Amino acid sequence: MSYTLATLWFDRQRYIPGVLAVAFSALLIALQCGLLLGLFSVTSIPIDRANAHVWVGPPKVLSVDVAQPMSENRARAWLESQPEVDMRTVEPYILKFAGWEKPSGGTELCIVIGCNLNEGAIGAVPELTDELRTKLTERDTIVVDESELERLDIKGVGDTAKILDHKVRVVGLVKGMKSIAGPYVFCSLVTARRALRFSPDQTVYVLAKCHDSKDAPGMVKRLAAEQSRKEEHEALSVFTKQEFSLRSRLHWLTKTKAGIALGYAALLGLMVGGVVTVQTLYGATMASMREYATLLALGIPRWRIALTIVSQAFMIGVFGVIISWPVVYLLAEAASLLGVKPQLPVWLLGGAGIITLIMAVGAGSLALRAIKRIEPVNLLR
Repeated sequence: MSYTLATLWFDRQRYIPGVLAVAFSALLIALQCGLLLGLFSVTSIPIDRANAHVWVGPPKVLSVDVAQPMSENRARAWLESQPEVDMRTVEPYILKFAGWEKPSGGTELCIVIGCNLNEGAIGAVPELTDELRTKLTERDTIVVDESELERLDIKGVGDTAKILDHKVRVVGLVKGMKSIAGPYVFCSLVTARRALRFSPDQTVYVLAKCHDSKDAPGMVKRLAAEQSRKEEHEALSVFTKQEFSLRSRLHWLTKTKAGIALGYAALLGLMVGGVVTVQTLYGATMASMREYATLLALGIPRWRIALTIVSQAFMIGVFGVIISWPVVYLLAEAASLLGVKPQLPVWLLGGAGIITLIMAVGAGSLALRAIKRIEPVNLLR
């Protein structure tokens, strides 16, 4: 290893492009995947920001935003009969797409979210402060994200618009609740039912908390097995918070054109980074063939030279990954200023680093085929 490092330092001008290529590859993989995760985490915001442990919905729910109305009483009674559930927390929750009629004309797709506004409500997002919750108890009032004002064609608090021909008034703004498919429109259950033309017994979900959050997975598994024995149109969907969040993200990623396009772009970025890394490192290794021929002429075994090449590729990969990490964070912060927040968990950075190292070692391994054909007499003439 010391010989490998000494060689890299002595010929650093030759290997710097390889290090930069590896850094670019790791940067591209991490940032593309981080942007993908960050973008689709938006689709599960209502789930992630709520305090519910268990979500019960109509049959065959694919994502939080594509469910159909169901009877509240039936789902509520079913949940309240479970010993793990804290009956005081069981509450309805409405989330459904609707048409937003702009004041100046035209329509925009929005997502109406109606929830319990009482103190301790588990469906309301933390961004709905006590003041905003009080304002939402007024008839036909709503709260939207301030970044969505232009999209909704309104200027701010006090403006009015229509949801499915039902007039509503903006009484407050929140931050950090931007959506992909349509702006989130927060309101009370009463306003949501009036705007969406639901009956008083209709809801989209029923939420609950367990006495102990650790009981939720086991209970959900038991209830799901119970529902699987019923007719499809009668069986309710039941998920833990984590399961439903992941299900919603995967639905958008794998079942929608936008998700497939973004996933393809991330895969393409990985391939481009891989090709650049392989070509650069392979070229740097091939440029050293005369030096390796000299070592062979001095009696150094081919396996030792092969080990040196692989070690060089590995160390180039390590240096490239180390260089890429701070740059990834800087670019992520720059993206945040533009309204896009990449998610960069440790496992993602580690995975991107491992993939990059594998590509770097693979590039070095490709050059080993040339080592087998080295003839010192021909190269050292």
